[in-house]
Amino acid sequence: MTMSKIARRGIDQMLNALEGVLDKGEKYAKENDIDAAVVTNWRLAPDMLPLTSQVQIASEIAARGLARLARGDIPSFDDLEPSFDAYRARIADVRKIMDGLPADAIDADPDDMVDVPMGDREMTLPRIIFLQNFVLPNVYFHVTAAYLILRNIGVPLGKRDFMAMPN
Repeated sequence: MTMSKIARRGIDQMLNALEGVLDKGEKYAKENDIDAAVVTNWRLAPDMLPLTSQVQIASEIAARGLARLARGDIPSFDDLEPSFDAYRARIADVRKIMDGLPADAIDADPDDMVDVPMGDREMTLPRIIFLQNFVLPNVYFHVTAAYLILRNIGVPLGKRDFMAMPN
């Protein structure tokens, strides 16, 4: 299987899951008279990032990671507004970015090195390792954190929701 198929399938599944759990989270908040600001700012622990940040990071890593693999322009994003409508718009934007990246560019030279900025440092990794050990795990981590935040609030979510499987 090619890098582009692995990346697109994995990220697409996680974006589907993220959309699904966010929709359920918004519905739960409305049905239970919970202010959306409470939900969007909820954290699992005091030192962890809130729901809005989890959605922002998952979406940015997906778009920027694939763009970096395609050797294209790295998209920039404004900070994500803490609202369910903004979350949906961001996910749609990421899908458009991903759809515009040529598969052959993502697939080219999996063992070539890619430079990845990490704050004030830079990592240099083979492109396949960047995908397998950085992009996909980070997308999974931040989507999982969003799922767990919503579950912690009381949103009735299960494994099928995380796997983006029909209930």
